[in-house]
Amino acid sequence: MRPYATSTMNARTPLHRSIVHRTRGSTHGPITRLVSPSDLGQVLKPFIFLDRFEAPAGGQPPQFGMHPHSGLATLTYLISGQAGYEDTTGEHGARGTLPTGGVEWMMAGGGVWHTGSPINTERVLGFQLWVAMPPELELATAHSIYLGPDSVPTVGPARVLLGSYGGQTSPIPAPSDVTYLAVHLKAGETWRFEPPAGHSVAWLAVGEGALAAPTTLSTGDLIAFDASGDPVAFEAQTDTAFVLGSGVLHPHDLFMGPYSVHTSAETLRQGQAGIRARAQLLRQQGRL
Repeated sequence: MRPYATSTMNARTPLHRSIVHRTRGSTHGPITRLVSPSDLGQVLKPFIFLDRFEAPAGGQPPQFGMHPHSGLATLTYLISGQAGYEDTTGEHGARGTLPTGGVEWMMAGGGVWHTGSPINTERVLGFQLWVAMPPELELATAHSIYLGPDSVPTVGPARVLLGSYGGQTSPIPAPSDVTYLAVHLKAGETWRFEPPAGHSVAWLAVGEGALAAPTTLSTGDLIAFDASGDPVAFEAQTDTAFVLGSGVLHPHDLFMGPYSVHTSAETLRQGQAGIRARAQLLRQQGRL
């Protein structure tokens, strides 16, 4: 065993926090949908959507196309590979390439369009998460943040993608009390997750590999823990990469439209109007 210094317990006596949901989602080509706003997103909110995507080198990469959002934020993390991106934030929009270990944050607010296109000269593997916004942010001006791997703070084997953990805080301003981590463990390594105070929502999804938590999980599994707020211990059975989210439960109902999630019918209407206005500008520019 090679437990990390951040762990304060013996990995052979793990805590048994109950697992209340387990799924492998629905797979269509290179994309597996693990959480949607209409199913587990109701239980895990503010984490309301999660896709795992994977394509081999030279294979058919996921095709997302230019599409809109409002009322939510997306966070894309690349475990391996690269992806091109483009969005309509700011005066001239943003575009570039996200490298392995990079993070894309897109806060859609009152309406935005964006796209991503994995570059499949090497294997592409990653996750895209949607986060529900509180009322004060769901119609705010859209903005995006792109982080290279060197800009993502680390605590032992964990990379802090959103929120704070272990004394480290992501450069991305968290919209609410949430923590989102990417954890990479070698075979035989152990790690213990201590949820921040008040975080009753907790879940993880395995990008690749196998680990015990304490039940055995493997590539493509997602589990949701009970609301106890207790720590969880992990032991990697193979080299493993997984993402883990915890947070305070989003107290609002979810009002959903195509690519939009809001806290009321009225803010949903305003968000979709913002999407249409941005689409008209894109058509005038020949980008849609």
